[in-house]
Amino acid sequence: MDKLKMQSHDVTGSNINKIARLFPNCVTERLGKNGKLELAIDFEKLEAELSNDILAEGEERYQFTWPDKRAANRLANTPTTMTLRPCREDSVDFDNTQNLYIEGDNLDVLKVLRETYLGKVKMIYIDPPYNTGNDFVYNDEFAQSKSEFEQNSGLFDEEGNQTIDPMLRNTESNGRFHTDWLNMIYPRLKVARDLLTDAGVIFISLDDKEVANLVKICTEIFGERNFVGNIIWQSRTSISNDDEISTNHNHTLVYSKNREQLTFGGDDIDASEYVNLDNDPRGPWKLVPIDANHIGGDTNYPIRNPKTGVDYYPPNGRIWCYNKQTLESLMEDGRIKFGLTDDSSPKRKLFLNERKAKGDCKTPSSILLDAGTTKSGTSEIMSLFENEKVFDYPKPTTLITRLMKYGYLNNDDIIMDFFSGSGTTAHASFAYNIKENKKVKFLLVQMPENLERNLQTAANDAKKSMRFAINMLDSIAKPHFLTEIAKERIRRAGKKIREENADKEGINKLDTGFRVLKLDSSNMEDIYYTPQEFDDQSLFHENVKPDRSSEDLLFSVMLDLGMELSAKMETRQMAGKNVHFVDGNYLIACFDKDVNESAITEIARMKPVYFVMRDASAANDNVIDNFEQIFRHYSPDTNCRIL
Repeated sequence: MDKLKMQSHDVTGSNINKIARLFPNCVTERLGKNGKLELAIDFEKLEAELSNDILAEGEERYQFTWPDKRAANRLANTPTTMTLRPCREDSVDFDNTQNLYIEGDNLDVLKVLRETYLGKVKMIYIDPPYNTGNDFVYNDEFAQSKSEFEQNSGLFDEEGNQTIDPMLRNTESNGRFHTDWLNMIYPRLKVARDLLTDAGVIFISLDDKEVANLVKICTEIFGERNFVGNIIWQSRTSISNDDEISTNHNHTLVYSKNREQLTFGGDDIDASEYVNLDNDPRGPWKLVPIDANHIGGDTNYPIRNPKTGVDYYPPNGRIWCYNKQTLESLMEDGRIKFGLTDDSSPKRKLFLNERKAKGDCKTPSSILLDAGTTKSGTSEIMSLFENEKVFDYPKPTTLITRLMKYGYLNNDDIIMDFFSGSGTTAHASFAYNIKENKKVKFLLVQMPENLERNLQTAANDAKKSMRFAINMLDSIAKPHFLTEIAKERIRRAGKKIREENADKEGINKLDTGFRVLKLDSSNMEDIYYTPQEFDDQSLFHENVKPDRSSEDLLFSVMLDLGMELSAKMETRQMAGKNVHFVDGNYLIACFDKDVNESAITEIARMKPVYFVMRDASAANDNVIDNFEQIFRHYSPDTNCRIL
């Protein structure tokens, strides 16, 4: 049986393997820090293979850099042993929902998800902390190890309890004002790119402060050819006198994973633009030009208006879109009309019903003036919380649903938001699914910021909403964390949408649940990863931490096997043991003690694709001896793994 690795994907090791396949002579061995042999790249040989394209040291080149950029890049590639633990009590419809809400630092969460969700996310929307000098930036430590950082930073007391948030204010007096923000965003975007499908797209909202830098980062990570656009969203309508120019907008940068495979949606067709003055049986239409600016074919000829006898040529420097033969066919089919009153130049009829049948949409504008504002976003949340303001400057669901249409989300597509804040993306997903009759799944990630600590340094206009949030959490016996307010918002939003659409067909199939998972240290003791560092007596100790449940182990196994964390699961009793079934019989797992041959045989007869059990689960040595033989007899194709 194979042993599960129980850690995230080693990107650096994977890259070395890729180079080894291309240039095997450039890979060598060396002694690593632990004294063991490891593969390494001989850069002198690699440089020789690429000598025509190598930049000389000191040679000028176009680049965008900042202090610690290399460290930020290494941080994105460093694997983690952290895992995700399920939290049923915070979830809604845990066993059936396809939606996920994950609590924890988003960089670690992204690493944990990288292998499981590699190339599976259709759309990412993020609204990261703006670098205003007042907002928070995530504090990623580069110069020290995690343990050294925890000891020296003051984040933790002697018992290991967290004392302050791992998020710090980034004031303009800080000499690393831009550097700290860039080091925060760079590794997260680098890992996030791996999660996108080839047809995927990412939308990033931010203000003017870092937009120029973010364009350079995204160009490096996604590639210049994958830049789709910069959508300017009118975030408010009132004029502020705080500065020389009132800032009434936000940017939303749009990048694709692979521009050639991107299918971009658009806005709804405005039916008011269509008329049917001649009672055409094909329904309402509007007139569109038939000239173009390209050349080719027999496309510069006169078109005579049959009513007036006037000949029309293409405008100067342009040609007709169609050759004579095609135009004659269109005229015979009644698709060419000479203006609304038949006394001007030729146009083509564009029929509303035909556009709808093809799923056509209106090309979106780079300026959004009608997608709601932060004021309407605040009103949405206040309508859920006794008309109290619990979040400041939230994005409205109308903005996110508009972007979801641009992202062309369809059934079973995943939208991810790893700076999920108030949970607007989840709320918008409910609204999008009911309006568009879709089944889009969301995957949200948010750090559990401590509201009481935030309150100490919050601006005056934010203190009232934060105090109300804290009081509300007290009333429902929840810790004072941002994530608790966001989860409550999602619960209430789902309930409200169901109530408001109770008469709609398919409302009972609308998934307004979410499965809560929380980032935590590995379920396994250190002995699991480095048995060579322990004495013989220690090797017989339990390798699973004592506070971890069988469901904790199940989710870490799903991550290791690359199974989506929203997969359907159930637990059954078999031969007196708790046996977990994930995605039908795809994965069967049992982590109980004293598992005997009878239980193993019963499981093997079900022919799972994977079967996983704990090393310490076997009732005796005979079970271990007969384990593989039982599966070889009843289910030889099953992949058996151990913890």
